[in-house]
Amino acid sequence: MVDHDNLLSQIKWNADGLIPAVVQDAETNLVLMVAWMNAESLRLTLESGETHFWSRSRQELWHKGATSGNTQTVSGIWIDCDADTLLVKVNAAGPACHTGATSCFFRTLEDLND
Repeated sequence: MVDHDNLLSQIKWNADGLIPAVVQDAETNLVLMVAWMNAESLRLTLESGETHFWSRSRQELWHKGATSGNTQTVSGIWIDCDADTLLVKVNAAGPACHTGATSCFFRTLEDLND
């Protein structure tokens, strides 16, 4: 059994108790989204095998796909060398972006001028 408390204690959470999570498609390596996790959302992700995040705007936990059906099944989680960013590889049941796009990264910076 994995000791989640030990894992969580080794993470360098920011001042708000959060860590950024880059979510990547496990098969294509396409970056799908970036979201924030707190200790509770990461624990839920580890326990359930599906992604859970912390919404900074709503100040609440959210289970990705709970309302849309576009869940993300975790295939692995990596942490960077500074222990302050996560890479979460997933098998997605649908688009990651609330716009319906596969990835939240569908625009170039220059697109903002259009």
